[in-house]
Amino acid sequence: MKAKLTDKRYVVPFVLITTLFFLWGFARAILDVLNKHFQDTLNLSIADSAWIQVTTYLGYFLMAIPAGLFISRFGYRRGVVFGLTLFGLGSLAFIPAESFVAFLGALFVIGCGLTFLETAANPYVTELGAPETASSRLNLSQTFNGMGCFMATLIVGQFLFGGSETGEEANVAVPYAIMGIVVLLIAVVFTKVNLPEIVQDGEGNKGSMRSVVSNKWFLFGLAALLSYEVAEISVNSYFVNFVTGTGWMTKLDASRVVSLALVIFMAGRFIGSWIMRYIRPVRLLSWCGVGTVACMVLTMLDLGTLSLAALIANYLFEAIMFPTIFSLALADVRGTDKKKTASLLMMTPIGGCGFLLMGYMADNTNAFLPFAIPLAGFCVVLAYAGEKILHSKRS
Repeated sequence: MKAKLTDKRYVVPFVLITTLFFLWGFARAILDVLNKHFQDTLNLSIADSAWIQVTTYLGYFLMAIPAGLFISRFGYRRGVVFGLTLFGLGSLAFIPAESFVAFLGALFVIGCGLTFLETAANPYVTELGAPETASSRLNLSQTFNGMGCFMATLIVGQFLFGGSETGEEANVAVPYAIMGIVVLLIAVVFTKVNLPEIVQDGEGNKGSMRSVVSNKWFLFGLAALLSYEVAEISVNSYFVNFVTGTGWMTKLDASRVVSLALVIFMAGRFIGSWIMRYIRPVRLLSWCGVGTVACMVLTMLDLGTLSLAALIANYLFEAIMFPTIFSLALADVRGTDKKKTASLLMMTPIGGCGFLLMGYMADNTNAFLPFAIPLAGFCVVLAYAGEKILHSKRS
């Protein structure tokens, strides 16, 4: 008999917390079209515009552990409210911003807010039901993250690039101002709702963080998650520059195609959540690892339409990777406060800085060679899944 996805008493908290996945998906995906917008309006190179990702994801790296400590002390709900507040204020800071440095400062505040949201929501979802369905449950919630991603690139891409043919310049503060108001309203809602704190067996003694960082399987999972973030964020951030730089399509068409790719990404998470009810998550992770490696190789070979198809297909294979690796790595740790442990995993979006290296490679080599960076990242994920499977067979 299959375990239920979540317990009846956790349905409302599960639904509420899943809305947050949409919000940070939307916020992170805007960056994928913001790069090209700033390149054109501020005369930046690809490498220079990559500081958008570097600044945002630096917030994750610096704030992940403080966020874990805050949530461990004050609880999930207050962590969510604080994160939403930072997210909203950072978005509104786009209104007075006039220079690239000011925009980067606003993005850093947003990144700090998103860190609190993800540090709270990801482990919380894994606890809202049976341990064996944790990966499936997190993949389902992450489906709404994918929904936020494709809506951001579609709506904001249309807004920023829709007037490119007529020479009209869009005001980037508009979508951020709207997003900031919506986020702050949601923060008010979360001050009124009840999110039950879930204490697992063994959490009361809190364990030792030293035992966490000495756990080889957790460290391997941490490395795999970091490698995935390098690959996934780099591909997303480079997509518009790549397809426009090769002359395959216009900026507006590129924003629409990346939106289609993110729909595939969302569908991949939904399908993956269902498949994991019948197949071990680590097994599915290994199959998807093979798929992403193959897609990156085909993209690098400059095969025209086939390379573009492989790049888009990559979104299907990578879809389940973050929530699956996250839940597997968290499950490898016992007797330690998962709020603090999750904070270590939430440092991994610093991998988004890998796009800076892709930018330098694109500016100084050719359009295809930079895909070597996500290829390396997906190879690490495949190695992690393969080693987990071999270990389970040996034991």
